[in-house]
This record gives sequence, C-alpha cells and structure tokens, in this order.
Amino acid sequence: MRRFSTRELNFPAGEQAGEVSALIMRPEGAEALLVLAHGAGAGMRHKFMDALAKKLAAAGVATLRYQFPYMEKGTKRPDPERVLTATVHAAVAAAHKHAGDVPVFAGGKSMGGRMTSLAAAKMPLERVRGLVFVGFPLHAAGKPSAERGRHLFNVTVPMLFLQGSRDALADFKLLKPLCARLDKRGELFVVEGGDHSFRMLKSSGRSDDEVLNEVAERASQWMRQNCP
Repeated sequence: MRRFSTRELNFPAGEQAGEVSALIMRPEGAEALLVLAHGAGAGMRHKFMDALAKKLAAAGVATLRYQFPYMEKGTKRPDPERVLTATVHAAVAAAHKHAGDVPVFAGGKSMGGRMTSLAAAKMPLERVRGLVFVGFPLHAAGKPSAERGRHLFNVTVPMLFLQGSRDALADFKLLKPLCARLDKRGELFVVEGGDHSFRMLKSSGRSDDEVLNEVAERASQWMRQNCP
C-alpha cells in the first residue's frame, strides 16, 4: 500500500472569479498527476471524489482536486461556461507548479470532465498529455443526443472515457460510435452494470468499491501508456 500526503492550496480562477481552493493528494513514487474537476452538484470533497482520489493514489497517480467558483461560494447554480473553462486552465497552471517532472493529465467527474474537454477544444491545456472523463455527460437523462460531444473532435490529445453501461447520461448507442469516430484519440472503458457513478446493482455480485478500484487501475494504466 502506497503512502500518500494531502495538502490544501488556493489559486486564482481567472475571469475575475476570485480564488478557489484545491486539494493535492500525492502518493510516494507518483507516475502521473491528474487535475480532477468535480461534477455539477457536489464539490471536490464529495465522498465519490475523495474515494476516487485515494484509489488513484494507490495506483500511483497524484490528483489535484479543485472547486469551481460557484461551488467555492456555496451556490448551487454552475457558473457560465467561460468561467468554468477559465477555471480549468487555471487549475492546470496550478498543477504544473506542484507536479515537478511528473506528467500532467486533466479531466473530471461528469460536468467537470465535459468542461475540461470544452476548455481543451477551445485552447490546448498547457502541457497536458491527455484527458480522463469519469462518466462523460453526453446528454441529459432521457434526452439522447450526441450534440454535447461535437467539440471533442477539436481536442488534440488522447481521451479516456470511463463509463458505466447503465449511465443515464450517455446512451451507448451514441457514445460508442462517437468514440469510434475519434479513432485513436478516444478510448472507451466500460463498467458493465455501473451507473453514472459506477454504482452497481446487488445482483451483479460486485461491490462499488471493487469497481472503483478497477476504474482507477485502468485510468492509471492508460496514463502510463500515454507518457512519452
């Protein structure tokens, strides 16, 4: 079991949004650092985010979790897209100050992953080797559409989609062809029976903890594969 350290920091989010807080979790012998954005309804300290960061640390990946400005202020409504994407760029810049010679990747849970991809599509993220999506929200629940994925074709780095097969926000009839069209830039890792947060049905015989281990291991392997 790798030992890891956790430290808190703040960085300016840009777009006159003020400072936001962040958490760096770094295991001994870290092989990569993942800038990890939270989803729309829960911040960086949510139990899923904390559990994922610990699983990644055990797999040799450091994480920088951070708050979007609206979450930092304690409001429920997400900031405008321009503020969210500016915060992604600011978080990547903050990560580089602490990464040393460790390769940097970026991504996030649900909305956090999508905002990271939008930021990268508009302007490449500084020295980021690839993007990791933890439940990419391709569409609203019950409203299948691939429209939210159009910008992904403007992303120039490799992308890993970690998706549960029961994810209500990503119809696989749309997501699989999308990843196929991304060619070598897009890889899809499917958690059979998992929902948007990889929660499993009791009938699956697999625990949520086991599945999250599997997700973290695959993400770690993929990041190592995409380090020159």
